[in-house]
Amino acid sequence: MSDHASDHTNDRTATITRHTNETRITLTLNLDGRGEADIYTGVGFFDHMLHHVAHHGLIDLTIQAAGDLHIDAHHTIEDVAICLGRALDEALGDRKGITRMGSAYVPMDEALARVVVDLSGRPYAVIQADFAAPMMGQMPTSLVAHVLESIAFNARMNLHAAVLYGRDDHHKAEALFKALGRALNAAVTCEPRRGGVPSTKGTLTG
Repeated sequence: MSDHASDHTNDRTATITRHTNETRITLTLNLDGRGEADIYTGVGFFDHMLHHVAHHGLIDLTIQAAGDLHIDAHHTIEDVAICLGRALDEALGDRKGITRMGSAYVPMDEALARVVVDLSGRPYAVIQADFAAPMMGQMPTSLVAHVLESIAFNARMNLHAAVLYGRDDHHKAEALFKALGRALNAAVTCEPRRGGVPSTKGTLTG
């Protein structure tokens, strides 16, 4: 397995490549984008959810992934989530000047989701989301929580996500990923009144 992260010092972008025996992924992210997305993972429903993160987070996101989908979607979805988390971590750099925390409530018809993030440098995730069906398209519903956990761990952030209520699995998942995008947008936004790291201990390295 090999992972590679690019070196960016003057902007908030990152490119992550991940090559294993199971997947080959290239992911590019720009935190100061316009929400433009070019995403292909081979798992249509997952692509749809990632488009929501980009669009509502105003994050430009390009993902090209090829994985062992002849087995199942697990490795591809997991590794893309790992790459997305690592790209967020790299693009944030030393995290100086960011708002750091963000939250969003998003409705989708009968469903309501809440996501709260803290770009603290400490990985933690609490996910509360139940789904009725085992699959949404080619994506196992069991992987929704795993995706969010993988992003949080690799981005070194606290992530609390919950579906508060809803009936339709698609609506519940869509509300979650839209809320993730909006919470991230709030947290990564630069606060012009703050010149340093938004922490009383002076660092966000964990």
